[in-house]
This record gives sequence, structure tokens and C-alpha cells, in this order.
Amino acid sequence: MIRVVSLLPAGTEIVATLGAATSLVGISHECDYPAEVLGLPRVTATPIDSGWPSGKIDAAVRELGRLSRPVVMVNAEQIRRLAPDLVISQTLCEVCAVADGEVHRLVNVLSPAPRVVSLNAGDLAGIWNDIEAVGAELDLKDEAQELNLGLQYRLRRLARQSGNSPRPRVLTIEWLDPLFTAGHWIPELIHIAGGQDAASRPGEHSRRLTWAEAGRCRPDVIVVMLCGFGLERSLRELKRLTDDQLGWPGSVPVWVLDGNAYTSRAGPRVVDGADLMHLALRNIETEGIVRYR
Repeated sequence: MIRVVSLLPAGTEIVATLGAATSLVGISHECDYPAEVLGLPRVTATPIDSGWPSGKIDAAVRELGRLSRPVVMVNAEQIRRLAPDLVISQTLCEVCAVADGEVHRLVNVLSPAPRVVSLNAGDLAGIWNDIEAVGAELDLKDEAQELNLGLQYRLRRLARQSGNSPRPRVLTIEWLDPLFTAGHWIPELIHIAGGQDAASRPGEHSRRLTWAEAGRCRPDVIVVMLCGFGLERSLRELKRLTDDQLGWPGSVPVWVLDGNAYTSRAGPRVVDGADLMHLALRNIETEGIVRYR
């Protein structure tokens, strides 16, 4: 059996969804899904306290960058003990996982050196490519293709349900303090769900906005999908800000989605995220997304 260490939640979810959860021998400190992996050794850590307010987290990340210190650190000795055949890394975001360059420096001193597969999805096509790349490394090419076909079918079916009627302008918020709009695969999911992204285009990085710029996007709907935060935590973050601070028109509905589970991670559950956004655009609350106002 291939021994796998996953350094990011999306990698862990992809391996598990392919039916290979028993191959995982180590995971990151952020991996929390599925439940069957929760008892595995954690091979990364961060000095950032996830319970801090978003503004404090942002300031701490920027200070670490100023000091040229990593946001996420890897326990090289623990990985050596686990003796993986495969390490799953990423290139998209150094805030969310171990930097890819550090991973390659690590494996070069291990003997035998494990293979490294780096996930780098910036849009939906990239997610499908990453799933196939992991499947190939696990000798599960057929399973990866079947998984992708199933996910893509669900999105096509959802797009048909959404139709071509006038699309509401949707402003998606990935971080509140400071304000960032969601990018990457999110504009594609919004379109499939029946909306039109008011601030981003597919494949673009998330970008910082002022509250005034957010208002000038003229959204019909706002969806808050905070990176790394679940539903309850996101609601707490919103409640820290007054309506005056938010600067959003009172008539615009605001929905809060579990971004940690359904939109932040470049894995299979982004399709569930599209389903949830589709329901929000039809003013239907369900598990994973609620109307804030």
C-alpha cells in the first residue's frame, strides 16, 4: 500500500474521496474531513491562533512575511518517521499550506526520497487536473476519471436548472478584515449556480477591496464564504462589524456559507458549494448556508 502524507486539506479530501483514506499516514494541522482521518498524526503547525479575529490573523501573517518566517511549518522528523512514498503539496497559497519549495527541500534529504505531487488548481479545470494527478500517483486513474465525470455531471445538471434568466450580481467575500473578494474557481461556481460574479473573473486571485469599492460593484446578493472559517465562526466575524462598517446597502440580502468546507478548498466539495449558492440565489436556507439579513 502506498503511504501518503498530505500537507493540505484539499489533498486529504481528494485521497479520501478516491477511496484511499487508509493510505494516509500523516496530515496537516488543518485537515478536518472526512472524520476517518482525524486520528492521524499532524505533520504541520502554525504560530497563528485560528481563534483570533480575522484582522489579527491578517496582521500576524503579514508580520511573519516581513520577518521571512513561514506561516505553516513542517515537522521534518515526524515525516521521516512516517516514511511516506508520496507527499501531497501545493503551489497556490503559502498562507494555507507548506510552501512547495520547502517541501522539495525536505524530501531531498529523506532516504528514500518520496515522490511529491503539487496541487495548483486556480479554476475548476485545475481541480479536475489535480484529482487526476493524485489518482495517477495512487494507481487510481480510473477512479479519478469516474470521480471527475460525476462531479462535472452534477455541475452541468445544476447549470441547466439555473437556466439563462436574468442573473443577479453576486459579490463573494473571502475575508472581512481586511476585505477580500473570492476568486479562483468561485466565479465559475457562481455562474453555474445562476448568478454573475460582480467583482472577479474565473482564475483570478482573490483581491483586496475597500468597502466603497465593494459598494460600487452594485451587488444584488452578497455571499460571505470566509477562507478557513466554518458557518458559526463566519457569523461571529460578521457580528463584530456594524452595518456602518460594512457599508452594504440594507436592501441587499447577505448569505453566509461554510467556506471552510465548500469553497476554500480545491477539492470535490466545491460542487456542494455550487449547490448551496444555487439555493441561496433562490432564497432557500439549508445546512451549510444561512441568510444573515
